[in-house]
Amino acid sequence: MRRLFFSIIVAVLGSLFLIGWGLDNLVANHSEQQESSDIVIYKQIIEGINTQLARTNEENLSSLVKRIATDFSYEINIESSQNIALPQTLHEQLSLAGGLLLVSDNRPYLLRQIEKHPKWLIQLYLPQEQLEDNSVNLLLTAILYLGVCAMLVLWLLPLARRLFLLTKAAAQIGKGELNIRVKNSRLSYISPLEKSFNHMAGQIENLMEDNKILARSLSHDIRTPMSCLRFGVEAALDSNNIEKKNIYLMRMEEELTRMEDMTSAFLAYAGMERQGINLKLENIDVNQFIEAIIEDFQGLAQQYNVLLSAQLPVEPAKYTFDHHWMSRALQNLITNAVQYAKSKVTLSIKFNQNAIEIHIEDDGKGIDEDKLEMVFKPFIKLDTARSREQGHFGLGLAITAKVVSWHQGKIIAGHAKDLSGAGFIIHLPSIKDSNN
Repeated sequence: MRRLFFSIIVAVLGSLFLIGWGLDNLVANHSEQQESSDIVIYKQIIEGINTQLARTNEENLSSLVKRIATDFSYEINIESSQNIALPQTLHEQLSLAGGLLLVSDNRPYLLRQIEKHPKWLIQLYLPQEQLEDNSVNLLLTAILYLGVCAMLVLWLLPLARRLFLLTKAAAQIGKGELNIRVKNSRLSYISPLEKSFNHMAGQIENLMEDNKILARSLSHDIRTPMSCLRFGVEAALDSNNIEKKNIYLMRMEEELTRMEDMTSAFLAYAGMERQGINLKLENIDVNQFIEAIIEDFQGLAQQYNVLLSAQLPVEPAKYTFDHHWMSRALQNLITNAVQYAKSKVTLSIKFNQNAIEIHIEDDGKGIDEDKLEMVFKPFIKLDTARSREQGHFGLGLAITAKVVSWHQGKIIAGHAKDLSGAGFIIHLPSIKDSNN
């Protein structure tokens, strides 16, 4: 954190110094150019005075100079050339146009030899330069830099606090507190980073929770077939009847098949997180997508004597999602609905602002209120009549919930509004494209 403060302050102050240095050079160059132009003007003035004095008699030089000084507010004198001691090289410049620029007591003046009166010199004083108060400039500069530093610190304090919270949350997650999240703030500069962090933390928590459930469920459910296998081996070894041995071996083979199916299902669910990273998103017509799924499940619905229908919007709409995984999610819901329904299952589509809702309802016995939150947990079977021996491992709704979460959506279990059984709502946000 200190390094962040230091680097930003150094960068800003360094930029200010560089800009200030460049501006100072620019101002200095401009001042030199301004000074040069001022000197040129005064050289032109002294040439004009020289012309006027060259036209008058030597006796009238003094009075004419005083009149010019009074009329034009110039500080002008005439001096005898004998009173000015100059080297020969400088003395020769007195007769040149513009005269000679000299400085006396920090005040510049021009000397020009009067034409036709070489014994006399025109002395024209330039205005006294106003010395700047450097202490005031230094104080103002210090106030500028201190003000910039203060503004930077005020700007960095909220950022530093949010970064501190992120660092603290990451450390807590590293210690095993997987439910830690960074609270959202409207004043945060790094809100996208915080949302990404919370999303990552949620995925880690879900993954760890799934792994724990997987380990517990697998270790629990594998004991029954293992006990059956052990019993079968012992019975086969103790029996001298070939037919009984074959019966025991066939039962052992069935148990091994169930163990293989169970292990495959568990491992497939454990590896689903890798699938969520590589979704193949496509822009799909929702109506055609639902109609195809309904058609595929008509055979299953007829087998259970259930009427399977869809209520689709008149205007077709397109939505971006993974065709394979969203199909699988809906297949799990429709399969459960058909198997638990008495006579009817309906599927409907609703558009709500920038979101799409898929409703699946049946007229079965429904789901108890106290079990609605459990239905999406893996390896949970609410119907004890559907055993693992029949190939049911309690993963269908868990897979559906995981697929929906991959699409940044949510699924809700409840009671059907139009029918008497269970109702599920898949809510998917942000419709990407919509066409009539």
